[in-house]
Amino acid sequence: MGVVMGTPLELEDPEVIGKELTDADLPWVVIVWNDPINLMSYVAFVFQKLFGYSKEKANRLMRDVHEKGRAVVATGTRTEAERDVNRLHSYGLWATMEHDK
Repeated sequence: MGVVMGTPLELEDPEVIGKELTDADLPWVVIVWNDPINLMSYVAFVFQKLFGYSKEKANRLMRDVHEKGRAVVATGTRTEAERDVNRLHSYGLWATMEHDK
């Protein structure tokens, strides 16, 4: 049996591939949004429980959510951000994630 040679594969533009890798490596942020349902004390409690934040930091983030409408509560890889968003949802908080800019 002989070796069968196929046609060479064309690779994408290396500059595009490099950019995609760089964009994927950017940190992700987890954002908690204000909602009319959860009490401020509960939101601060969740931040302490899930992220281990001090009472002061949890309260500061809670005030940002309440007064500014949102707060970045965590940063990390995409997998970590997805996990944190899911955990926040399990506590009834409105959370999303996006690339850090």
